[in-house]
Amino acid sequence: MPTRTASDIRNICLVGAGGSGKTTLAERLLFATSTTKRMGTVGEGNTVSDFTEEEKHHKHSLQPAVLHFDYEGHLVNLIDTPGLGDFTGHAIACFPACETIAVVVDAQKGIDSVTRRMMAVAAERRIPRMIVVNKIDEHNLDLPALVAAIRETFGSICLPINLPTAGGSKVINVFEHDGNDAAGDDTDFSSVHEAHKQIVEQVIEVDDELTEQYLEKGEGFDPAKLHKAFERCLEDAHLIPICFTSAKTGAGADDLLHVFASLCPSPVEVNPPEFVKRDAAPDGSVGEEHEWHAKPDPSAKLLAHVFRVVTDPFLGKIAMFRVHQGTLKAKAEVLLDDHKKPIRVGHLFQLQGKEHIEVSEIGPGAIGAIAKVEELAFNSVIHDTHDLDYVRLSPLPLPRPMYGQAIELKNHADETKFSGVIHKLTAEDPCLKVERIAATKQTVLRGLGELHLRIIMEKVKRAGIELLTSTPKVAYKETVTSHAEGHHRHKKQTGGAGQFGEVYLRIEPLPNDHAEGFEFHNDTVGGSIPRQFMPAVEKGVRSVLSDGAIAGYPLTGVAVRVYDGKYHDVDSKEIAFITAGKRAFIDAVGKARPVLLEPYVLLEITAPSRYMGDIAGHLSTKRGRVQNSEVLPGDVCLVKAVAPLGEVQNYSNELKSMTGGAGNYSMEYSHDERTPAHVQSAVVAAYKPKHDEE
Repeated sequence: MPTRTASDIRNICLVGAGGSGKTTLAERLLFATSTTKRMGTVGEGNTVSDFTEEEKHHKHSLQPAVLHFDYEGHLVNLIDTPGLGDFTGHAIACFPACETIAVVVDAQKGIDSVTRRMMAVAAERRIPRMIVVNKIDEHNLDLPALVAAIRETFGSICLPINLPTAGGSKVINVFEHDGNDAAGDDTDFSSVHEAHKQIVEQVIEVDDELTEQYLEKGEGFDPAKLHKAFERCLEDAHLIPICFTSAKTGAGADDLLHVFASLCPSPVEVNPPEFVKRDAAPDGSVGEEHEWHAKPDPSAKLLAHVFRVVTDPFLGKIAMFRVHQGTLKAKAEVLLDDHKKPIRVGHLFQLQGKEHIEVSEIGPGAIGAIAKVEELAFNSVIHDTHDLDYVRLSPLPLPRPMYGQAIELKNHADETKFSGVIHKLTAEDPCLKVERIAATKQTVLRGLGELHLRIIMEKVKRAGIELLTSTPKVAYKETVTSHAEGHHRHKKQTGGAGQFGEVYLRIEPLPNDHAEGFEFHNDTVGGSIPRQFMPAVEKGVRSVLSDGAIAGYPLTGVAVRVYDGKYHDVDSKEIAFITAGKRAFIDAVGKARPVLLEPYVLLEITAPSRYMGDIAGHLSTKRGRVQNSEVLPGDVCLVKAVAPLGEVQNYSNELKSMTGGAGNYSMEYSHDERTPAHVQSAVVAAYKPKHDEE
């Protein structure tokens, strides 16, 4: 691989809705640059991007793929990301590795929820954006209406950089040519010349010299100055260029390649990703955090960020990373995060889908991979000096996994094997979690949706492990709503020394925002309970916090004040006061109008506007409350609502059925609320407390 400086590199992240044609577009660009000898197709399962068995079977991208090609003297790194809503976490995780986010939009389907999400996250991270309208060769398109919807949704800074001819057989560059020589071309747009004028006027607004020249002389700009102004527009979010193409026919491919290679910014032309740095004090303590940016200097101290981890059947664990400053060399010893012990880098690779091309070093701005270093993980920071021990990437807005399946091994002899498999899967996927829910005594696998977990289950099964799945139980919480007193005398004679302890206590509710949800106070006077037994009383009380008092769920939001008690010089022991404290607490909770709390989630649902009434009505049957609903450009509705998690655990399938697969949603934890009386009665009736079994 020839040596590349940061100014020679372009890092582009292809994002957008599933089915918009990102993988086919990547294939077209590889083929158009002679990087590949033939163009693969998703249907045949022979694309460079979609190389896993799961992707070939489902005919969708399920993980990011790193590709590269040379064009116009520049190295273009392309990350093809999955577009299905259940896998958006993978796409967002790749954002810190790129200088341009290219959002691919299906010319026929238009803007959807994934498009909005990707545009919003890129704007929040201050990463330059562009929109690629794909499939311009489809029939019955209204491209001017689509451009109008894009501008209404994302702002008037969205302007075409080229225009398609009628039928989508080719595109006309309107940025670098004024359109007069193309006046005879038949386009669906009113004027090529007008489109040229709009985008040039937008670009020169960031350069006083070009603006002055335009006002005095009109056209005739220095191409280099116009190019520099274009990149500044992208960096300052003053322009979101719209490009038209057809990945299937190749129309507009050369124009898009030119935009990627020669108009999109390089790593030295935009603000680098935002890191958080904590400086170490001379005494070794860690100071306050502050914003910090790397510099794409090959001679600077090394700083690289791991944005993806995968397990290769031949090479083992592979960490994909982006070098932000300095140079990483093969066989070098480097530091990882705040670990003091260095790790040795073996081989370095440049990636082309599943192919690994060995290289000797990777400099600033470049994307590479390291194999067989087990310590590397998603979001790791690689560096070569203790000065950068406390540098972390600013947190990514990854979607929180809320869709869950309770899992149990069919054969418990597979426990060790399953542990290894699930560890690899969670390391590869930042939006996959496994948690043991103490309240329900279940192991729950959580992801972003039904398809997400189905793919994971397929991988587990392929490893020879059978899982039994079920809908997770609701993780309720218990709390109290009034003041109450409790009392218990524990007296037990077993022959010889007995057990004796008596406790009187009061309880009161705590505010919902209390940091710990529990307080314990010793309000006894006169030594009614000796000081050495008070920890035993607290231990008994705390045992109820985990096991519950009325339904077996964790108890929270309560303060306990022990105000009196009795003891015996011979028979009082620690175990006696543990039991007395526990039973007195349970007695008080039963008198304090106890209630169950259930988790509520915030739902954001997008679907064609004709389904708005159906969605709102369906949510009402789930005890959900619509907080806001509106119709967005492109005839899409956005519904925001809160609902009990227990009622919407299967919402993915229900929404697909309701909207014919056209609806999407995101879900995240919001707060806890009291359960209705009939729900609480059923849960409490089904509970058999441990102390009743004794």
